[in-house]
Amino acid sequence: MKHRTLGTGMALLTATAVGALALAPAATAVEPTTATLSFDCGSFGSGEASLTATQDGTAATITLSTSAITSPFPLSANSVRSTLTLTKNGSGTTTFSGSANPAIPAGGAVSTGPLTGTVAAGDSLEATSLTVVVFGITATCNATSPQNPGPFVF
Repeated sequence: MKHRTLGTGMALLTATAVGALALAPAATAVEPTTATLSFDCGSFGSGEASLTATQDGTAATITLSTSAITSPFPLSANSVRSTLTLTKNGSGTTTFSGSANPAIPAGGAVSTGPLTGTVAAGDSLEATSLTVVVFGITATCNATSPQNPGPFVF
């Protein structure tokens, strides 16, 4: 009798575990995960930018590196404040922002991120502008090309 009770208990536990896995939400993913575009940053320069996006539920991050802005002097880690503005679903806008960056040597291209933002399933986001603030100096960059291969779809 004890073996039958143990066997029945294990069967119920296994069925519950399998059921819980079946009901767990599927992992979300952004496509594409990387994209490029060009920025014009006025007197700070112009050039290509590379964007990398990740998603965890409704939280998303974008890391950006651009040759459009180079630093005239070394910058310590986490000293660049950036805001990336993106067109959301073709009409509205959303922003991703943050103050994370690696150390940047004098003459080095600006890398910033992860910049954080919130997304919903199906959001389509395409970068339109970037604002970078270093030591109180603001550089505003405007996209001069569409994202390639296309918008991030979450």
